[in-house]
Amino acid sequence: MNKKMKIIPIFVPHIGCPNDCVFCNQRRITGQKNVVAGKEYVRSIVEEYIKTIDKDTDKEIAFFGGSFTAIDIKVQEELLSVTKHYKDLGLVSRIRCSTRPDAINDEILQLQKRYGMDIIELGIQSLDDEVLKLSNRGHNKGQSLEASRLIKEHGFILGHQIMPGLPGSNREKDIKTCIESIEMKPDMVRIYPTLIINDTRLYDMYEEGLYKPLTLYEAVEISAYIYSLYQVNNINVIRIGLQNTDSINEGEDVKAGPFHPAFRQLVEERIYYTALLSCLSEKNLEGKHIVIHSPDNLISYFAGQNRANINKLKEELSIKQMSFKKKKDDIIEIYHDNKKLSSFHKSEIYQNYLTKQ
Repeated sequence: MNKKMKIIPIFVPHIGCPNDCVFCNQRRITGQKNVVAGKEYVRSIVEEYIKTIDKDTDKEIAFFGGSFTAIDIKVQEELLSVTKHYKDLGLVSRIRCSTRPDAINDEILQLQKRYGMDIIELGIQSLDDEVLKLSNRGHNKGQSLEASRLIKEHGFILGHQIMPGLPGSNREKDIKTCIESIEMKPDMVRIYPTLIINDTRLYDMYEEGLYKPLTLYEAVEISAYIYSLYQVNNINVIRIGLQNTDSINEGEDVKAGPFHPAFRQLVEERIYYTALLSCLSEKNLEGKHIVIHSPDNLISYFAGQNRANINKLKEELSIKQMSFKKKKDDIIEIYHDNKKLSSFHKSEIYQNYLTKQ
């Protein structure tokens, strides 16, 4: 059984990134206004977190915020010397950073390896050069391909971050980005549908009528499709949707776009609703009581928030009642009057979603 992993976040300001991407207000996202305070800054944060995390829990130090490998080499070495110290002592298990594709080369990766870096996440955002240009990313698709190749070649765990709904993008381009990302075989992925953050060029574009964000429905739909593509290719999607914080929420920094505090839940709900609908839609279930036998950890996805999926299925198929029964294996079974109507393995759910779209 895998041990639980706790993150120790080190927020790096925007000093490493050479571009002001249209969607980014890094100062607000990280809450940082000044440059990193150096060794003591990192040491104090690590010490504070270690005191509060159970000794039997694995710990990972993660550099968030800026493009870590783009900041001054001496600053990287200073910060990494502290994190390596804790890793060498066995107090933390892994070190992670996020960065830009154009901030990766052999020399940079040799430095990261020397100081114990384990995971490098690339903000590729899109693999369409027109979209990257309109978003003022400052890099192109070719650099994402090369950076991904180098990271894997040097033995690091590779992460990809993609952003459906960027300026100039559409459903086809976002799906193509996912497919081409899969071809690079990342070990993990984050899916961040584009939000309009205050004090960004994208907000200006929105106000000027030059950019129309995805609706929540559209963002859930495209994220569900992309997520399913990664799942059927055995690539771990570790986050869907921007994390809700004190400032990153609707009405604060987020001025428009498909924000929802439980965005991943909405995505999973859509996929699981499709799975149930495909099993039940061709059967005469009017006035019947349906019982779904499911692993406990999947029931909330099948039911939906506030039983949204169940209510929708009952209405659409004229079902009188739907309830759940917990089971331990990964086979989902659907019954009426102790008669099995349908069954499927949980691994089929994502392929089913792709097929039904």
